[in-house]
This record gives sequence, C-alpha cells and structure tokens, in this order.
Amino acid sequence: MYLADRTWPELGEYFAEESLALVPLGSTEQHGPHLPESTDHRIAEALAREAAERTGFLCTPTINVGVSPHHRQFHGTMWVEPGVFRDYVESLTRNLTYHGVDRVIFVNAHGGNVQHLREVGRRLRDDGDAYAIEWMWDESIPDLVDDLFEHNGPHGGPKETAMMLHIADELVREDQFERARDDGIRNFEDYEGARKFGARTFYDAIDNTECGVIGDQTDATREKGAELFEAACDQLVRLAEWLDEQAYEDLMPREHV
Repeated sequence: MYLADRTWPELGEYFAEESLALVPLGSTEQHGPHLPESTDHRIAEALAREAAERTGFLCTPTINVGVSPHHRQFHGTMWVEPGVFRDYVESLTRNLTYHGVDRVIFVNAHGGNVQHLREVGRRLRDDGDAYAIEWMWDESIPDLVDDLFEHNGPHGGPKETAMMLHIADELVREDQFERARDDGIRNFEDYEGARKFGARTFYDAIDNTECGVIGDQTDATREKGAELFEAACDQLVRLAEWLDEQAYEDLMPREHV
C-alpha cells in the first residue's frame, strides 16, 4: 500500500489493523557519467514499494535527498547537513507514530545515511515511541553481490548499475560504462591513495576518483539486476514480516541490570 495514493478513510482502515511502515530513503548525488543522480532513491523506492505490494504493509513517499556532502564537487549533487537530516527523518517518523505506527523500516540505498538513520532509531526507541531500524539493500545480500561481480565497488559500480538497468534502464548511459571504469577506480581494495598508516586520508569522493566512480560497470547486466532486486526484496519482505510478529515490549530497551 502506497500512502500517497490512498484516501484518509482507506488509511484509517490500515492504521486500525497494522502498525508497520516502510520509509524509503536515498540521495540525489553524482553516480558517475553512466548513472543518473536519482540512482539511490530510485532503488530504495522500487524495493520499498515492491515489498509493500507483496506484504500489504504501508510504504511512505521517498526521502530523495540525504547526507551527501562528500560528493559536492560534482555537478548537481544535493545534500542536507547531517543534523538537519536526522531531525527531519525523526520528525517524519514521529508523524507516523501519531497515526498509530510503532515500528518502521528505513529502506535505505545510500551509505551516507546509515549512521544517521541508526541514531534516529535510537532516539525513537529510547523515548519508547517506535522501533525504527535501518536496512541497506546490498548489505542484505553480500554473498550474491560478491558472486555476481568481480569488482562490485561501493559507489556507481556494477551492483548499482545492474539494479538501475532492471529498474529504469532508459536512464542508464550504457555507452559510458568503459569511461566510468577507466576514469574511476576499478578495485578500491587495491587502491593505496585512500589510506596512510591505518588512517583514512580522504573526505570527499573526488579525492580518490575524478569521475566519481568506484567499481567496474562493464560487468553489469539487466539479468543480474533482476536477480539482485528479487533477492534484496525477499530479504526486505522477510524483515518486515519478522518485525510485525514481534511483541512491542520486546523491541524496547531492557531495564538496567
């Protein structure tokens, strides 16, 4: 069920029976010369809406702009400051609790959001208002990602490229795959410029890659994207069903020993 497409009486019927919501979040930021800046939030929304369709749970509108200042040097990247993002997501989630939702899955597709969503979840849980957890699609299927791609890369690589070929292939610039690979970093694990003596020495993506890409996109296909999407969606469905079955008091903080 997609919240924005329903009437308030229809939503009242949902809230009378259910208390779980899926909130998709991503970013609007550079993903190299081959992928649109909507990549992250399109992946999050596609997964959340499909999982909602399969389970009957509620999916909210997508939060399209996240914490992305580390991509700011590339044209068009949008971001909000971390504190603003946390406060906004918390306020939105408290809005859901007003309607009776007490458990939320942040369906996330942007690494820069992770720690901030975890912090929001802690705030809500500590206050006893809701149990909200962050879910990152590729972290739910790490073995499959590794099996499908030799150089999957953390940003703009073949896993995101394959997903976008499956979700919105008309937005993927397939003629730019080789440029993205050659002007970026194919294998980040072997890249020595990112660390010195155990310390991370970079703050922005452009410190490492002139085209903003890490990974080898030439290994991405629509078929692999479909496989990734189905596997990740299955994990999200299972998570939602598990969370729905939990007693609320078991999700709240335990008493001091």
